[in-house]
Amino acid sequence: MSTTTLTTSPGSEPTATGRTERPRVFAITSGKGGVGKTMLAANLAAALARRGERVLVIDADLGLANLDVVLNLQPRRTLHDVFTGQGTLDQALLTAPGDFQVLLAGSGLIEYSRLTPTVREQFARLIDTVRPHYDRVLIDTGAGISDVVLYAISMADEAIVIATPEPTALADAYATVKVLGMQQGRTSMMLVVNQTHRHGEGRHVAAQLQSVIDRFITLPEGGTIRLNPLGEVVSDTSVRQAVQRRQLVMLAYPGSDAAQGMSAIAMRLATLHPPAGRLPMPAGTLVTLLPAPEPVATQEAAQESPADLRAEADLAGATVTDDPR
Repeated sequence: MSTTTLTTSPGSEPTATGRTERPRVFAITSGKGGVGKTMLAANLAAALARRGERVLVIDADLGLANLDVVLNLQPRRTLHDVFTGQGTLDQALLTAPGDFQVLLAGSGLIEYSRLTPTVREQFARLIDTVRPHYDRVLIDTGAGISDVVLYAISMADEAIVIATPEPTALADAYATVKVLGMQQGRTSMMLVVNQTHRHGEGRHVAAQLQSVIDRFITLPEGGTIRLNPLGEVVSDTSVRQAVQRRQLVMLAYPGSDAAQGMSAIAMRLATLHPPAGRLPMPAGTLVTLLPAPEPVATQEAAQESPADLRAEADLAGATVTDDPR
């Protein structure tokens, strides 16, 4: 009988979740809805797949999922079916346009609107089941800092925060970064700035957000949070056209500014965190339950302090369209 071993590279370091392998699970999240998070997750997966990686995108916006709409897919089995025993994991896995795989969630399911022990157990088991079988797993979370969103992010080795140059989006990105640092002990996160007005604006936005973080956030163990900018995606009419056609920008308009920006982000991510290697996924895999992890508190860190209000005022009053030079 032949055996398959997981290929890893030397130089692995402990991750935010305490694992010592190369990071392979990345949460893509945002403080504010409507910043293009799901569109970026899908196109980033396509760009990484084009580089030869085996990529899985999990729609973790449980109850309000729309990754299926972005990809124009109609699944016969969803995460809900897997969680309820009505289907196996391999039945729910679909190959999306762009040559990556997806696990789609149901929409309008009230049972996933809050973090119950059952949801916690099922999601934890899901991540532990799929992580060895992909070079990279992207978790497309819901927006905001609800307990469901924060728990999904806690399952990831690294967090990628999506923001736009708008003051409200920056204020919500700041709040997300603060909560992830205070609750999950994350000392670094990645940042993608979407819908910039011109090339180079993303660097200015990242520097501005980092400045506010340095001024107003001090972690319990001391120090602050470092943002690692992955890049920017310039506002591009091709994005709207692709969304209306329910196609990926990477496929429909590969030469567009937006597609080029996403390719650059994929290259930057692959440089920072090279592929981790994977095992084949066995057929008929069931997501059985594990003991529930410790609860994730949300109330204390989510409360706004006077420093938070000053930080939001700084972000709201900043002119992010100034020439970054």
